[in-house]
Amino acid sequence: MYVSRVHDPFLRGQLAIAALFCSLGFQYATWASRIPAVKADLGLTAAEVGVLLMAAGIGAVASFPLVPVLVGRLGSARLALLSALCLTLLLLALGAAPDYPVALLVMVADGVCVGCLNVAMNAQGTALETRHERNTMARLHATFSAGSLLAAVLASGMTAATSSVTAHFGVAAVVLVVLTGVARTGLLADEAPTQPRQGRSRTGWSLPSRITLWMCCAMAFGTVTEGAMNDWSALYLREVAKASAELAPTGIAVVSGMMVVARLFADGWRSRWGDGRVVLLGSALAAVGLAFALVSGGVVAALIGFACVGLGCAAVTPCVYVAAAKQGSQALALVAAMGTTGLLAGPPLIGFVAGASSLVWGLAVVAAAAAFVSLCSTRIRWTPVTG
Repeated sequence: MYVSRVHDPFLRGQLAIAALFCSLGFQYATWASRIPAVKADLGLTAAEVGVLLMAAGIGAVASFPLVPVLVGRLGSARLALLSALCLTLLLLALGAAPDYPVALLVMVADGVCVGCLNVAMNAQGTALETRHERNTMARLHATFSAGSLLAAVLASGMTAATSSVTAHFGVAAVVLVVLTGVARTGLLADEAPTQPRQGRSRTGWSLPSRITLWMCCAMAFGTVTEGAMNDWSALYLREVAKASAELAPTGIAVVSGMMVVARLFADGWRSRWGDGRVVLLGSALAAVGLAFALVSGGVVAALIGFACVGLGCAAVTPCVYVAAAKQGSQALALVAAMGTTGLLAGPPLIGFVAGASSLVWGLAVVAAAAAFVSLCSTRIRWTPVTG
């Protein structure tokens, strides 16, 4: 493998961990891109599709008590590789699911594995920063977005070539196996675990500290903002801003593109200003920019607002993951579970608000969520990170 021939230990670890982030983004976007085909193949209603999407969130939440145990027994490196392989198999299982109940079980298992990989790969990224005293978490999260983009390109090509979901997921599984192989050659060995700064219960579990709970809130509302923008920006442009059908998809491109670019530079911002200030100012920018778009109306204002969301939210989740990892594996598992839940629960929540009032008010909730992240950031004890 190419990674094993890289001599710089930091770069070798960075490439290996980046492969994990890329694989998670790729796997998630692959099955999400074929939801319409899965709906048609299994004859599902819109409500059943909603439950199918929520099943992954349920699995992620259910993984919370399991992940710290697995990290302690297997270590983050082995847990990450095992979870990545399981996600590959689950993608194939979803493509071959014969009926709705089986698909639900697959998605619950997918959520559990996502929770495991999410914690393990972020623990690896935090360990890499700590050992080498160099910021990299934002760039690692950029590879998650890059994996999603790669999956979208593959989905477009496979959809044009064949209507078979099984064939598409088979090709995607090959990509995932390659990424897992790249990751295997450079992951960090786990050091002796440190005690999280939280109170122990009589059962041996750590009770979440106040700081951890604020991190959970910041992560949940931050991922609500990300998930809602990806799912509702195109519809807002088409139905509210009256953009053309050809222009409507650019909302997703603007949000995702700005997020990828910002994450490539965000580690430098973290070194210069600190994680807390980056999260505070970034989430405030997202809230103000989106509010401006909703009040102003029109396509141009919408695209400017969406760009502010992508730019402002880019560093939120990387910074919160780093802070949570330093509280211990249990805190990281809880924060990761809340992040996955927010990512999956955000779009249905906005849909409910939009259905009861309008899509403008639905996206106003997103702006409020971003503003709440700013508030949460002032309650978190951020550890200074040196570049």
